[in-house]
Amino acid sequence: MSWTEQRIWLTGASSGIGLALAEQLLERGARLALSARREAPLQALAERYPGQVLVLPGDLGQESQVQAIAQAIDAHWGALDMLLCNAGSCEYVEAGAFQAASIERMLRSNLLSVAYAIEAGLPLLRRGRQAQLVAVGSSVTYLPLPRAEAYGCSKAGLRYLLQSLRIALASEDIAVTLISPGFVDTPLTQRNDFPMPMRWTAERAASEIITRLPARPLEIRFPGPFISLLRLLGSLPQRWQLAIGRRLARPVHKESRP
Repeated sequence: MSWTEQRIWLTGASSGIGLALAEQLLERGARLALSARREAPLQALAERYPGQVLVLPGDLGQESQVQAIAQAIDAHWGALDMLLCNAGSCEYVEAGAFQAASIERMLRSNLLSVAYAIEAGLPLLRRGRQAQLVAVGSSVTYLPLPRAEAYGCSKAGLRYLLQSLRIALASEDIAVTLISPGFVDTPLTQRNDFPMPMRWTAERAASEIITRLPARPLEIRFPGPFISLLRLLGSLPQRWQLAIGRRLARPVHKESRP
């Protein structure tokens, strides 16, 4: 597959993996509809690659804004060859002060935003060439980890959503690919306060994704050794997983509440 003239809707394109994906795809001649909350980075790309970029900012967690973006793509191109859902966020939970609001925010950011984009983008993909639906999940879904309750459940839901859609869309020849990265150096992970083994740069992650997407794989995982370790630990009996998780967990400090 040549990236030249491919019509791609890329969400979360203002920083991190999304920005690196946008730059590398544009260098390969793709046409991109770029969405993110921050418009300035998208406009900067449009100026660097004139004629290749549709700047369509918005909050992907708001269904009406996602529908408006898809309508603008329809007006400009009439179809999509790829929907690449990269937008998302990360929030950690402290069990001593558990709040359901954290779960709600992560579900909206990491799962509902993708569902909204799929609903709006599927009619356009059905008119595209060798259409492909892609979403960025996380390697956290291979092994339950402390403090990752909100982030992990949103990404686990995303995994199930894509795996189910893959079956439903197979008869229409719409490929569905899940991307499961380990730690990648982005503005989000730079806030982490724990070791991040085998961390990749965003540029390396984007290059790996772009190299492998044309084969229309079921899943793209990286880095290999880190993913293999997580999958091995995730296959252990649950009591063993609990023991490992307890060694990683921090002491719970219960917060007093009125």
